[in-house]
Amino acid sequence: SLVVLFGATAGAYGAKLGSDERELILLVWQVVDLHSKKVGTLHKSLVKADNLDLSDQCREVSGLTPEGLSKAEPLDRVLQQFSQLVSSDLKVLGRSSYTLCSDGQLLIRQVLHPETSKKNFLLSDCFYSFYDLRKEFHACYPSSAAVKDQTIKTMAEYLGLGTDETEEDFGVWQVKTMVAIIFSMLSESCNHVFTEPETVKYKYETGPCSKSETVDSETVIRARGLPWQSSDQDIARFFKGLNIAKGGVALCLNAQGRRNGEALVRFVNSEQRDLALERHKHHMGSRYIEVYKATGEEFLKIAGGTSNEVAQFLSKENQVIIRMRGLPFTATQEDVLGFLGPECPVTGGKEGLLFVKYPDGRPTGDAFVLFSCEEYAQNALKKHKEILGKRYIELFRSTAAEVQQVVLNRYMSTPLIPTLPTPIIPVIPPPYTIATGSIRDCVRLRGLPYTAGIDDILEFMGDATADIKPHGVHMVLNQQGRPSGDAFIQMKSADKAFMVAQKCHKKMMKDRYVEVFQCSGEEMNFVLMGGTLNRSGLSPPPCKLPCLSPPAYAAFQAAAVIPAEAALYQPQALLPATRTAQASAAAPPAVTYYPAQAAQLYMNYTAYYPSPPVSPTTVGYIAAPPGAVAAAATATHTPILPQPGALVRMQGLPYNTGVKEILSFFQGYQYAPDDYNGLIQLSDQARSVLQAPKEWVCL
Repeated sequence: SLVVLFGATAGAYGAKLGSDERELILLVWQVVDLHSKKVGTLHKSLVKADNLDLSDQCREVSGLTPEGLSKAEPLDRVLQQFSQLVSSDLKVLGRSSYTLCSDGQLLIRQVLHPETSKKNFLLSDCFYSFYDLRKEFHACYPSSAAVKDQTIKTMAEYLGLGTDETEEDFGVWQVKTMVAIIFSMLSESCNHVFTEPETVKYKYETGPCSKSETVDSETVIRARGLPWQSSDQDIARFFKGLNIAKGGVALCLNAQGRRNGEALVRFVNSEQRDLALERHKHHMGSRYIEVYKATGEEFLKIAGGTSNEVAQFLSKENQVIIRMRGLPFTATQEDVLGFLGPECPVTGGKEGLLFVKYPDGRPTGDAFVLFSCEEYAQNALKKHKEILGKRYIELFRSTAAEVQQVVLNRYMSTPLIPTLPTPIIPVIPPPYTIATGSIRDCVRLRGLPYTAGIDDILEFMGDATADIKPHGVHMVLNQQGRPSGDAFIQMKSADKAFMVAQKCHKKMMKDRYVEVFQCSGEEMNFVLMGGTLNRSGLSPPPCKLPCLSPPAYAAFQAAAVIPAEAALYQPQALLPATRTAQASAAAPPAVTYYPAQAAQLYMNYTAYYPSPPVSPTTVGYIAAPPGAVAAAATATHTPILPQPGALVRMQGLPYNTGVKEILSFFQGYQYAPDDYNGLIQLSDQARSVLQAPKEWVCL
């Protein structure tokens, strides 16, 4: 038997049903016996929604009113009545089992499952299997319109059935027409058989993903704006009703191995992915989640792995994974098992633990633990921030993809702080300073097009370009080294900054208007720490943790680091000719443009960092052929370090390490010669690194 089901929400109707998160307000159904071709009683039930504000389209199409819906039963009771009435009708027809049949997939996948999940009650088993009448109709009549273009009306017109919707109430005509279509498909001329129903997965299945696996880009989406504590099960719940592939949720991590509020989700086919895209800006709790297309390559980059150790750890399927963070570096498997205790036994004992280590074998303080059921995992999560040794331990839900990322793509491949490029040459920038005081002689440009360059900013500022301080243009980049849409400009005086802010505020650059605010050097640093600056004043940064706070701009006064080849260029070889005669007269002598990589080395943990400082005549970094490099070096006797010499960087030092311990560590090795003064003019800080080994700078 089939139960023909039709429904409507308080919002969009037709192809957009369920895309606006509006609640169900109407259910109409009727039982059909496929063997005897008899039907049961047609039932129509209104549903009382929490929000009775109906859209104009809903009012027009359905004819329903908030007053009528206010007297109806809530959804959970309507579904109970549905089960009871269907069972009663089946007994009358002499049948016991049935499968739902709906017009398309939206009612089941995009309305019923998401709404019941949000309201925290379970749907009966019958809602996890159903026939899509549009697909069945197209299989029976291949010459009909494509499945995505089918509607009840077009199917009825194809068969020559009556299509006057005004003869019946809304919902009643749809169900009666669907029943007539089914009977036409069962006729001797067609003799259609309903054999392969659509299925909805009961739960999300975890599992590993190999980098060698092929992932169809038409099945992957990117979800953005997730709460940081959300797990793969929370994401699966957000997409309830849609079938996610096994191990198809990959939480994205930032450079420090922490979740960044994004996830890549892989569905079983492109149809499910397209339905997922309709949930753009649906809510998870109080947050709306953005949903975009992604590629299979992006998914494999996050979720794929090849480590035998990880593969063996994840080979135990349908396990709940918990991540432990902040473990003492001396913690053993026995310590972790003792911390968790008998109330939350680990699957396989020691085999259910995976410690995360750096490439050299040192522990990172992270571990992953497997539990066989939700109850054990919940008991483990209750130990969040309990003490092991002298440290409190954080526990979070995790995923197989996160295990792959943390163990393989992060700690097992490259350190969190990138190593310095080789060879390197300390280069002392010309004497310039970036203001850090309270004088408001700077302006902030906000809302720049991401494609905007220095030329665009100078053109945007017009005549005020002549009032920019030397090296006073600072493009603000995000942690990936891309433009953030902001820039800071140092002007020659506070009056000049005020005039620029008044003249250029909300002036157009390309197709966007740019906001211009007057600010001080101190405020400039404040913004780079995560605070906000507008005409209303300053809002403090959301976080001032030492590990996240960027160094002051004064960090650029220290020795910068640039590739050796770039250091051989002279300013004339690096920079283009002056743009105009006027700019040439006003500009100071040209200076080397320091590549963004140098700044990134100093500010790896910051949310934002400034690009190297630029003068109005300093537009870019122009590469020259190797011959020009050699000629420039020969002509000017550019001093460089001898090849045998090298700087080393020490990572992972104990916090209480002193100079004596470092020198003892290098006992038996020859330090750099003391006399480096003749090679290059050094600042005090740079000389301390090269000349006095007792003052090593350790990062």
